Parts: sequence; C-alpha cells; structure tokens
Amino acid sequence: MAGPSHHVLETPKMDKPTKLLIVVAPYYKDIADGLVTGAQRVIEDAGATHDMIEVPGALEIPSAIATAFRMSNYDGFVALGCIIRGETTHYDTVCNDSSRGLTLLGLQGAALGNGILTVENHDQAWARANPEGQNKGGGAAAAALHLIALSRRWGNTTKGVGFKPMGETIQLAENNKA
Repeated sequence: MAGPSHHVLETPKMDKPTKLLIVVAPYYKDIADGLVTGAQRVIEDAGATHDMIEVPGALEIPSAIATAFRMSNYDGFVALGCIIRGETTHYDTVCNDSSRGLTLLGLQGAALGNGILTVENHDQAWARANPEGQNKGGGAAAAALHLIALSRRWGNTTKGVGFKPMGETIQLAENNKA
C-alpha cells in the first residue's frame, strides 16, 4: 500500500478519445473481479473507455495483448491476474514469464499497466486486489493512462536511431534526390 514515503502521480485526464483493453485471467475469480472493478473506475474517471477480454491464465495475458497491439486500435492495455505460490516451481515460471512478456511489449511501444499480482496466499491477494484497499487494478489502469499520455505528448516522432518501428518507412539517401 502507498504509505507516507510513496508518491502516487495524479491520473491524467484524457482530452482525446481513449480506449483501453483490459485483459484479465480470472483463475481466482474473486481476486480478478476486484482488480477489474478498480481498473474500470480509474479508466472511467479519466474519461476513457474500455473493452475487456478473459484469458485462461497469466501466461496468456502477454500473448493476448501482443495480438491486440498488432491488430487493433486500442490506445493502451491493462493486464490483470493473480499468481499465488503453490508447492512447485511453476509459480516462478509463471511470474517471470508473464512479467517478461509484458516488459517486452512495453519496450516495443505498447502503453500498458501490469496488474498481475504475485503473492504467497489468498489474503495477500485480496488486500492488493480490493478496490477499497490497495487497488492494484486501479494502479495498473493509471499506469497505462500515464503511458498513453506520454506517447501523445511526444507524438509519433522518432530520432532515426535504433530499431525501426513497424510501419515506419526508411528514406535512403540515394532515393532522396533533391
């Protein structure tokens, strides 16, 4: 929970139409419902709209967002789910790989907020998912909105250095005769 030493940025208000996709893994339905409620409130309070899809588990969340990022017109994405430690190392795999997948999408330019909880037990999960408590679903939505605002602030300009974003044309000097 944000305490006295934590600074929480004010959620940006969207001045242009903004549509987000919430991707939720409802494996723990009560936890997922709390995360979704918190995310929806923050999105709607910012003047944005949203759609929602469900996927079987946390490992499918990055794949679903990657598909939507390539094939849809959403401005941003909110990843919601919960991974509770069990008796095997599967917990570590799911935590690491879902987080890595979302990080890679962010580095490719997807404006997304990660609200996948990684906890030891159900009580910890509910404390974080509860929209009247830590509201991590709302925090993930706010993160996505902040990144959308930043991308709009900077527009579609590139510096011509590094990897070329998909769809950007490259002007070669020999083809640019003035």
